Amino acid sequence: MSQELSPPAVALEAAPPAASRLRAFLRYCRRNPPLVVGILLLLLIVAFVLVGSIKTDPTDAKPLSYRPSQPPSAEHWLGTDRLGKDILAVMVEGTPKTIRIGLIAGTIGVVIGTLLAFFSGYYGGWFDTLTRSVVDILRTVPALLVLVVIAISIPGNMSVETMALIVAALSWLNPTRVLRSQVLVIKQQSYVELARFTGMSGPEIIVREMMPNLMPYIVSTFVIAVSAGVLASIGLEALGLGPFEANTLGMTIYWTMWYGALLNGWWWWWAPPIVVIVTLFVGLFLISQGLDEWANPRLRRSV
Repeated sequence: MSQELSPPAVALEAAPPAASRLRAFLRYCRRNPPLVVGILLLLLIVAFVLVGSIKTDPTDAKPLSYRPSQPPSAEHWLGTDRLGKDILAVMVEGTPKTIRIGLIAGTIGVVIGTLLAFFSGYYGGWFDTLTRSVVDILRTVPALLVLVVIAISIPGNMSVETMALIVAALSWLNPTRVLRSQVLVIKQQSYVELARFTGMSGPEIIVREMMPNLMPYIVSTFVIAVSAGVLASIGLEALGLGPFEANTLGMTIYWTMWYGALLNGWWWWWAPPIVVIVTLFVGLFLISQGLDEWANPRLRRSV
């Protein structure tokens, strides 16, 4: 007489071993090199900040800390700027602040855009018409011009958080547009119709059925929104509309232009922020490209 296998044993037998999952994950990484390279570039920035924080002190990023316009040396790895600040200390302090602006603006934009996209796309009607019209109209207006007007209107000293809120004023437009188009497609799926037939309310269907299936799109949109937020903040700061007391990457570029670092041959002043910015943007771009396989059903392959 055969003995039935107990449920725990079945679960253990059906569960793939950890080694198999690891091999499958490594195969997926080999199939998706943009995602891997993008993550490595961001880790490189993190390593640069960590090593720089060990080498420098926060007071090194203050004006008149050292002799100005000194080239790179054993004491100052990236030299000093015209204001007497250690450029490595400025990069260590400014890189996280610039990324923070992008994260705050991207988070606000994606949260607002997701809510608008789901409710307008699912319920339709006048709310959807209004949302679509506002997004289409605002997208025709130059975003930098609107942000410049907003930044000029802010009284008092600018801070990193205030800069992030200014950038977030328009950061919800693209997430709303992109996610709304996906909601219009997914609400016609059979499982959404079945959930509606079983008596689930609209908010329950959105939270429990639609959002989990669109999470890859939301994550990919968030990465793009962070990149756009960083770019917008650098543009405003390079125009002299940023936080003057903060050593962000954009304000560093502004001071290099103000003192003519390029004309005076102070390459060690303008080159580091540009290298960090390019590395950051390339990393975020590659991650967004890598996430496209996860988000796009036509490209998606199981791990």
